[in-house]
Amino acid sequence: MTQANDVIESLGVHTEAFTDKAAYIRTVREGVPGLVVKSVVKAFNNRDLIVRILNTSSANLSRIYRVKHMNRMVSEEVLDMIRIYRQAIQVFGSKEKAIEWIKFPIPALAGESPEALFDTFEGRRWVAQLLRKIEYGEFA
Repeated sequence: MTQANDVIESLGVHTEAFTDKAAYIRTVREGVPGLVVKSVVKAFNNRDLIVRILNTSSANLSRIYRVKHMNRMVSEEVLDMIRIYRQAIQVFGSKEKAIEWIKFPIPALAGESPEALFDTFEGRRWVAQLLRKIEYGEFA
């Protein structure tokens, strides 16, 4: 879990936002800074995913990076995506393996890659459920 927490802290998000529901809600209400989005793009090397999740254009990302506090809806989507990356790092033991898994089509996700499902709440929930099953040995 240490590597997952280190990665999360490097993004500018306190790990208690993912271990304490009240801290998560507080973080959403305060609004995630745009710099967190910039850190996510750099850490996970997936600009296109962030553009799709934020429903913006690649050219507008630099403007988002300068926002002091994003609105609740965007903040929650970003935090939820980070939560899944954190969970994948915990399950697979490294950021690199987690990123590889997130980009790969998975039969248990109807042949979709996890990242293809990140743009909806239900898609992210489905990926999180699959990660829990993998963690507890229900899938090889």
